[in-house]
Amino acid sequence: MKQRIAICPGSFDPITVGHLDIIRRAAAMFDEVIVVVMVNANKQSCFSLDQRVEMIRKSTANIPHVTADSYYGLLAEYAAEKGAAAIVKGLRAMSDFEYEFQMALTNKKLNPAVETVFLTTSAENMYLSSSMVKQIASMGGDVSDFVPAEIHRDVLQRFQQRSESNEH
Repeated sequence: MKQRIAICPGSFDPITVGHLDIIRRAAAMFDEVIVVVMVNANKQSCFSLDQRVEMIRKSTANIPHVTADSYYGLLAEYAAEKGAAAIVKGLRAMSDFEYEFQMALTNKKLNPAVETVFLTTSAENMYLSSSMVKQIASMGGDVSDFVPAEIHRDVLQRFQQRSESNEH
């Protein structure tokens, strides 16, 4: 029987509890879920590619059939390489929808074999983004409710290092 593979793409800089909620729900719907850190040259990342993949691995270790990867290139090509049936994206608000809808149509044109599945975020995560986490952490705020417990220390250390280097 053919395995139904889903891709959960993003920058995950860092992964949040909102991302983890979408990944868990995708894992309940598909046989295998690949969480892929997509390299976006237009985005300045706080964490290295390897750090982001490792944080995903730590955060998803207890979710069966979920793996972490990274890719530099087109998502539609990655989905074809992996034989994915779906790309799973979380939507927080209407503002996300227009961009994600455009991306879904583009990916469908590039790879007609893959569908995009939108999952609405849980109400408690509607406001949550990696950018918000970074902003709070950079000002010494408590991000323990916003990032998976498995990576909380990693996030704190990163911003502690940043503030120490800014003091010198």
